[in-house]
Amino acid sequence: MLPDEKITVRSRLGFMGLGYLGSRIARRLVTAGFPMVVYDLDHTKAMELRAFGAEAAHHPGKLASEVDVVLSCLPDEHAVQTAYLGPGNVLGSAKPGTRIIELSTISPEASRQLHRAARQFNVCALDVAVSGSTPSAEAGALTLFGGGNRGVFEAAEAIFSAIAKQWFYMGPGGSGVAMKLVVNALLGVGMQAIAEAVALGSRLDLPRDLLLDTLAKTAVVAPAHLGKLATAKKHDYTPQFPVRLMRKDFGLILAAAAQCGFSMPATEAAAAITSEEAESGIEEDFSVVIRRMEQQAGVQKALPPAA
Repeated sequence: MLPDEKITVRSRLGFMGLGYLGSRIARRLVTAGFPMVVYDLDHTKAMELRAFGAEAAHHPGKLASEVDVVLSCLPDEHAVQTAYLGPGNVLGSAKPGTRIIELSTISPEASRQLHRAARQFNVCALDVAVSGSTPSAEAGALTLFGGGNRGVFEAAEAIFSAIAKQWFYMGPGGSGVAMKLVVNALLGVGMQAIAEAVALGSRLDLPRDLLLDTLAKTAVVAPAHLGKLATAKKHDYTPQFPVRLMRKDFGLILAAAAQCGFSMPATEAAAAITSEEAESGIEEDFSVVIRRMEQQAGVQKALPPAA
């Protein structure tokens, strides 16, 4: 693609990483009419997208060689580095002028490294961090934060409009993921604060259902947390944003703060609780800290240990 060329529904997309968010984002794009090639380490996930018209690639490098735009939504920095610079060989396989839209939550420095490496291959990279859970992804209602060349970011509007309700250009490479860390600091600390408040209310003899219903109608609960109150009411912690990923993000947040030379005591405390909960190995939503605090307060029985 030419440097200022806009992405259209005729642009051929490649998508790597078909997890909780990635699978839903990829499905939105292919049903919007984009020709698409998909890849995941779990080949059955790629096969599922074939039912919607996507092609499945057997290797990331093969995918990159066949498309105009590579998108990726991968679990961590190691997976990103492996795909682009390691055995996946995406950068080495991509045609000059290929666009990369990296959606994963990684550190700003790792993102900047990818930007620098992409330039060496005459490839344009964007870090476009995703805010929103699986229902938002299914509805095309995500929020996106972009870092990289502004013209390249604006040229990708056709992709963004298929998957998101709003998107923001934040600055040079690494700025998108930096904003995501800011947002997820509030998301994680806010969830822990809600968990403690709910446990306190129950200890003060407020009926649990009434407590949760009333709390949801107050101005102090952020929109991102509202749905968590409804599922917690049913003791339903089916993962929309798994607690293991919140633990990973807390690690990125605190590492970034340490590099800047300051402490985040409330975030550190919330991260410790989330990390303890993630240690169970059970795939549950990050809102499961509500149950944990209720158990600590003695208002809910602890679950038996995982087998």
